[in-house]
Amino acid sequence: MKYFKTEITSDHIVSDKPLHERLLFPYVQIAPQLKGEVLELGCGWGRGIAHFQSDGIRYTGVDKNKSLIDELQTNYPACRFQEVTLPDLSIFPNNSFDHIIAFQVIEHIEEDELFLEEIHRILKPGGKLHLSTINRRFSISRNPWHIREYDSIGLTVLLKMFFCTVDMKGIEGNELVWKYHFENRKAVKQMMRFDFFGLQYKLPAMLLRIPYELLNRLNRKKLIHSQQGKFRDISWRHFHLNENPDLGLDLLVICTKAHS
Repeated sequence: MKYFKTEITSDHIVSDKPLHERLLFPYVQIAPQLKGEVLELGCGWGRGIAHFQSDGIRYTGVDKNKSLIDELQTNYPACRFQEVTLPDLSIFPNNSFDHIIAFQVIEHIEEDELFLEEIHRILKPGGKLHLSTINRRFSISRNPWHIREYDSIGLTVLLKMFFCTVDMKGIEGNELVWKYHFENRKAVKQMMRFDFFGLQYKLPAMLLRIPYELLNRLNRKKLIHSQQGKFRDISWRHFHLNENPDLGLDLLVICTKAHS
């Protein structure tokens, strides 16, 4: 499946590879922990589904994009897919799932408390939420597709409203990964030098999405050909978890629902 929006990040586009591998890493990390009924919220084009194909996992994926859902159902007939617009999870009864995955989703949700309340409702007692989101400390510019971004403290406070345990780590990279990040930051800063009036923070998000998409794609293509093409070598194996979430490009959290 090919999708060309930079916010989706395709594994078929060479210039998306560093970010695709960064987003793939948490799927690889949690796959050995999963069993029973597993629900993925905002499954997109199915970046991590191949890692969840085992006899002990019954996978359900939901997304608002019907064309994605239909294609995934064809490609993974043993799994179940449904069209859902988050945070509405009313189609699922209480205590339905052993594990719920929400990777790079919560930053897109206006009603984040309702989103977590619904996740808590449909998790079985003792069930786990696996959640990732960008670490606001390392945001490069305003992303017009995001409602809000979180730091470790704010996200922890939010999650503890609903879950008895919150285990948060940072997704960090090796030297090559950080080199890509800082080169990206430098390039974006160069582009933003013409934004004399800080319009990226003042204009409605809808007006910024097309220029953001065009400039982001242009920048990614430029970066992937820089450094003698070394950034093409970035893979999920170049990432690791840091016990200090503030040092991670992304935050990865496992939350547990109380038994009673």
